[in-house]
Amino acid sequence: RNGAGKTSTLKAIARVLDLAGGKVHFNGASISAMPPHHLVRTGIALVPEGRGVFPRLSVAENLAMGAFVRDDGAEIERDLAEIYGYFPRLRERAEQLAGTLSGGEQQMLAIGRALMSRPKMLLLDEPSMGLAPLMVEKIFEVIRAVAAKGMTVLLVEQNARLALESSQRAYVMESGEITLNGASAELLHDPKVRAAYLGE
Repeated sequence: RNGAGKTSTLKAIARVLDLAGGKVHFNGASISAMPPHHLVRTGIALVPEGRGVFPRLSVAENLAMGAFVRDDGAEIERDLAEIYGYFPRLRERAEQLAGTLSGGEQQMLAIGRALMSRPKMLLLDEPSMGLAPLMVEKIFEVIRAVAAKGMTVLLVEQNARLALESSQRAYVMESGEITLNGASAELLHDPKVRAAYLGE
């Protein structure tokens, strides 16, 4: 639900929000004091709520920005082809300014840009927000595809059913506290979860 602390948690992990307490560890090392502009080199990429594309840059330029920490040209080109495979519409609009894209196209671009950094962990904040059902279906198809290839995806999503159907493990957060967690398949069939979050 709104105000539970989901976005704040993602921003704290991504180091764009100072920690109120505790520590953040990734791959066995503390990243709690790491500046956010260094974090992408550790293998973490954030797709923020509201997409956050660079509106005055083209689609192709936005995607290139995602690879700014990389210098392996041939691999970058290979990854770009993969992104265009996931999202053919981005290839069609490669020279179009990002600010002129629809909301769904901007979400595709934001995810593609994050993937261009070749992250070990992808942080996604409300990727379905404000999108038409067909666009949501396409976005989550890609999320499941990158997860199936071994990338860790930490997804914040108010659509509880969609989140549970697309994940292996789930955490329910209320007022900044984890109130419930477990295997997604189990929570999907838990009567309390169904009553409280799935409207059943």
